[in-house]
Amino acid sequence: MNRSARAFWLRSPGHGELRDITLAEPAEDEVLVRALYSGVSRGTETLVFRGAVPESQHAAMRAPFQEGDFPGPVKYGYLSVGEVEQGPAELIGRTVFCLYPHQSRYVVRVNAVTVVPERVPAARAVLAGTVETAVNALWDAAPQIGDRIAVVGGGMVGCSVAALLARYPGVRLQLVDADPGRAKTAEALGVDFATPEEALGDCDLVVHASASEAGLTRALQLLAPEGTVVELSWYGDRRVCLPLGEAFHSRRLTVRSSQVGTVSPAARAGRTYADRMALALDLLADPALDALITGESAFEQLPDVMPKLASGEIPALCHRIRYAETGLT
Repeated sequence: MNRSARAFWLRSPGHGELRDITLAEPAEDEVLVRALYSGVSRGTETLVFRGAVPESQHAAMRAPFQEGDFPGPVKYGYLSVGEVEQGPAELIGRTVFCLYPHQSRYVVRVNAVTVVPERVPAARAVLAGTVETAVNALWDAAPQIGDRIAVVGGGMVGCSVAALLARYPGVRLQLVDADPGRAKTAEALGVDFATPEEALGDCDLVVHASASEAGLTRALQLLAPEGTVVELSWYGDRRVCLPLGEAFHSRRLTVRSSQVGTVSPAARAGRTYADRMALALDLLADPALDALITGESAFEQLPDVMPKLASGEIPALCHRIRYAETGLT
């Protein structure tokens, strides 16, 4: 069995490289996975690539299979889909998702992988980690039938939240983004689109995911009295100023955080991380979610591609990385 592999490492902020490694022989409770695809989460991963993780958050920001430490050298990432080459008989040949960095092969414990449902293409399954974030956010937000809702920020997380909210009955829903080009993505997801200036107000709920001060300020402005902003953005080492004077108190507005590192306490009692991931993968049976994958590159190109994603030269929601043995060119 081939146990050679290559991994993408951030050597130092702004500089990535591929490293050759040899994997250990899998133990009885482990699997050897050959990567088919991985995904670059443009928000968090490019923040890591720029070296912008605050020192106070180095421990909180660790990915499950991260090696090294911030700001670098570090091996970081968490959207990997592959095929099990070695392990329990019932998993051999199965397509699985794992919260693993960008690496061509890897060995992990059996309970670290989740089998991808047959109705979900492997190429779409790289979105599982982001859809899992959206699931947790909606458990936190607890939208109700008939709510007036805006999702401010049409990035990967915001679009995932909007895609799931589009399935709720009776809601008035808008995806709000400063980039008019996001209108096409919204249309593909079956969601109304508005620029910040055009967005409808009197919202019962606003989910904010633009990672910008202007976006969060606009989210507060869109609320009806007693309304709630659920904040999903990760700002790294940036400070954010908010208008908490004016009518913030008289309108009794709420800003609350949501973070995928903990299963929402609002979820049904006993829900585990594994349950949440399995649900996210099941939701990926919807082909409309393909709209969140906006580009693809070969794994060998990743050291050149990552700086362009970080700078915005390559605009992206989720940028998919393919591995040579998928048979694609």
